[in-house]
Amino acid sequence: MKRLFNTIDEWKIIQDKIEFEENRLAESIMSIGNGYMGMRGNYEEYYSKDSHRGSYIGGVWYPDKTRVGWWKNGYPNYFGKVLNSVNFIGIDVYINGKLLDLGKADVKDFYRELDMKNGILTRKFIADIDGYKIEAKVTRFLSIVSKELGVIKYEIKSLNFDGEIMFCPYLDSNVKNEDSNYDETFWVNVSTDSKNNYGNVVAKTKDNPFNTEVFTIASVMNIRFNKETKLNTYSNREYYSDNTLIFDIKESETVAIEKYIAITTTRDYEENKLVEKAEYILNKEINKGYETVLQEQIKAWNKRWETSDIKIDGDDLAQQGIRYNLFQLFSTYYGDDSRLNIGPKGFTGEKYGGATYWDTEAYCLPVYLGTTSKEVSKNLLLYRYNQLEKAKENAQKLGLEGALYPMVTFNGEECHNEWEITFEEIHRNGSIIYAIYNYTNYTGDYEYIKEYGIDVIVEVARFWASRVHLNKRKGLYMIHGVTGPNEYDNNVNNNWYTNYLAKWCLEYAAENIFKLEKECIESVNRNNVSKEEVKMWLNIADKMYLPYDEELDIIVQHDDFLDKEFIKVNDLPKNNLPLNQNWSWDKILRSCFIKQADVLQGIYYFNDKFTFKEKKRNFEFYESYTVHESSLSPSIYSIIACEIDNLDKAYELYSRTARLDLDNYNNDTEDGLHITSMSGAWLSIIQGFAGMRTNNQTLSFNPKLPNKWNSYSFNINYRENKLKIEVNKDGINITNLEGNDIEVNVYDKKYIVKNNEYIAYRYVALS
Repeated sequence: MKRLFNTIDEWKIIQDKIEFEENRLAESIMSIGNGYMGMRGNYEEYYSKDSHRGSYIGGVWYPDKTRVGWWKNGYPNYFGKVLNSVNFIGIDVYINGKLLDLGKADVKDFYRELDMKNGILTRKFIADIDGYKIEAKVTRFLSIVSKELGVIKYEIKSLNFDGEIMFCPYLDSNVKNEDSNYDETFWVNVSTDSKNNYGNVVAKTKDNPFNTEVFTIASVMNIRFNKETKLNTYSNREYYSDNTLIFDIKESETVAIEKYIAITTTRDYEENKLVEKAEYILNKEINKGYETVLQEQIKAWNKRWETSDIKIDGDDLAQQGIRYNLFQLFSTYYGDDSRLNIGPKGFTGEKYGGATYWDTEAYCLPVYLGTTSKEVSKNLLLYRYNQLEKAKENAQKLGLEGALYPMVTFNGEECHNEWEITFEEIHRNGSIIYAIYNYTNYTGDYEYIKEYGIDVIVEVARFWASRVHLNKRKGLYMIHGVTGPNEYDNNVNNNWYTNYLAKWCLEYAAENIFKLEKECIESVNRNNVSKEEVKMWLNIADKMYLPYDEELDIIVQHDDFLDKEFIKVNDLPKNNLPLNQNWSWDKILRSCFIKQADVLQGIYYFNDKFTFKEKKRNFEFYESYTVHESSLSPSIYSIIACEIDNLDKAYELYSRTARLDLDNYNNDTEDGLHITSMSGAWLSIIQGFAGMRTNNQTLSFNPKLPNKWNSYSFNINYRENKLKIEVNKDGINITNLEGNDIEVNVYDKKYIVKNNEYIAYRYVALS
C-alpha cells in the first residue's frame, strides 16, 4: 500500500506537489472520461520526464496477431487490444521563447484536483523558466452532455516580466501503444488540415487480416482566446496539425486560450462525414460559450450523484473512496451505447487489452441496477445478446455445442491468448446467465427473457450439457480441465464454483422453458427446445458432482485442492507479497494461495442457499489462504464477512476495495485504474453493510454499521421506486421518495413503505 495523495477531501482528489518518481501513478489516479472517450491525467504541455500518455475511445480497438509457436486448434487468431488514440489535449507553451517543461522548470505551489462532484480536472502551479515567473491554471473536462466534446482552458499570468506568451495547441495522431510488439504502430494517416484557430487530423487503423472492423477517427479543434494575438499562424504535416498564437503580456496580466475538441469515428458516422460532424458539434458548443458548457457539465454530473451518491459520516477515507470509485465507473460507462461495455482498465491504460471480461456481469451490473434507469443495465445484457452468434462460434471451435461467451472480447469473438484462461475459465458463461437472472429479478422485467434472454439461456445450457461428462463409476456428472475464478490454480478437475454454476444454469434454463411454455410458446419454439432436452438438463443438474470434505465440513475448491501444502497468508514473510510480483508462476500454481474469491464467489451469488454456519466455516477457511491479488476479490469477502457478523474484517476488506487505486494496494495502479472492480466498493456497502438483497423478487435489508462510521445513507432505484436508505447507530430509516407503495423486509420483518412516507426500524426492537 502506498498512498500518493495524503490530503483527503470528500469530493476531490488533491495532489499538492509535483510528482516525478510516481508520475505514472498520479496520471492514472487523475484520469477522466465520459463513457465515449477518456484519458490519463497527462499534462497538456510538453513534459520531458517519464509519462504514459494515453487517450482512448470506446469501441476502437485492433486485432493484434497472436504470435505463438504452440498454436493449437481452437486457439484465438488474434489478441484484441484497445488503441492509444490521437493526442488531442496537447498545448506547447513558450515563455519569452523558452519552452515550458515541468520536468525541468523550477515549479512551486503545484496543485491539481479532480473534482468528482462536477467532473472537472484543474491544475495550478507557479514556474520559473530561466528567471521568467508565471502562474498557470489549466481546466479540463470531457463533456457528459455532448459526448464527442472535450474542453481545455489554459491561463497564464506573468508574475515578474513584460514579454511574450506563445501557445501551440495541436493534434497528433502519430501515437503508439506501450504494449505494441516491436514498437509497431496501428494508425495510418488519412488527412490533416489547419487554418487560423482551427485544425483537424483524420487517421484510420491499419488493415488487418481477420475481417474485423477498421476504424477511422477525426479530431477537430477550435481555439478561442481572451485578447488580441501578436501572431496567429498554423501548420500541418502528416498525422499532425497545430496553431501558433503569440500574445504580448505585461506583468500581472493574464492570457488565456480555450481549446475545444470534437472526436468523431466511423462507429457513428460515414468516413466522409467525420470532419463535418465534428465541426458541427464544435460550432454548436462554442456558440454557447465556455461558462455555459462548463455549467452544463456541472449540472449533469450533479444529477448523476442525486441517485448514486453514498454519504458516510465519520470516515473521510471511506467517503472519498466510494465517491472516487463511482466517479471513475460512471466516467467509463453510463449505458448510452449497447455496443460498448466496461474494460478492466476503462480509459486509463492498455493493460488487459481494454476489452470486456465477466467482471461486467458479476460486479458492475448490480451497481447500474441500483443507481440508474433499467435501460442502462438492459444495454449491458443486450451487448451479450447481440454477440450470441459469435459465442456459438467460440463453442464450435472447441467441438462443443451451444454458446461459449468469450473470456475477453470486443465483438463477441474470443481474443485472449492464454489457454488456461481462455478455454478453461468457462465459469464466465454462468455469469452471463446470472446477470439475466439478476436483471429480471431486480427490475421485474420478464419481457426481456421472452424477447432476448431465453435465447442466451438455452444456448449456454446446451454448452454445459456438452461440456460435462458422466463418471459411470460414481454415476455423477463432472467437469474436468477448468480454471475457476482463482487463477492461481489452473487446469483442475471439478472446480466447485464452475460445477455449481453449471448446475444452476441448467435448472434455470428448465425453469424458464416451463414458464414460457405457458406464457410465450414462441420463445420456446424459436429455440427448438424439446421436452427430452429439458429432461436431460435436469438429469445432469441433479447428478452434478460438487466436491465437499466431510471432515472439515467445507466445500472443496476442486478435487485436489486439499492435497496441497497449506501455509496461511499471515505466516508468509511480508516481502513475498504480492506473490505475482515476487514468485515464479510455477511456484504460485503449486501453492495453496488463492488469488480471489472462488468458493466464496458461489456463496455470494447464491447467498440464500447457504446457512450462516456454512458461510462462516467456508469464509474462515478460505480467507486465511487468499492473497486478494485480484482487484475483484476483497469486495466479495467483505460482503460474506458482513453476513457472518465479522464487521472488523468486512471493514478492512471494504477499505482495500474502495481505496485499491487511491492507496495503490497491489502496486500496479501506474498501469491504469481497476475500473470494473470499483463496483466492489458499492457492493460492499449496499449488499454488505446494508445487507440489501432481492431474493425471490423481494427487496430486503439486514443493515449493520461499521464501528468507525456514525452513519451512512444512499438512494436506490428499485423497479418503479426511488428509495432513500439511512443507517445509523439507532437503526434504519427507509423513505419512499418516488413511486408506488412497496413491500420491504427488514431483518425478515415485512413493512409496506408508502409513497412519500418512511419506516423507521430501531435496533432495540431486536430484544
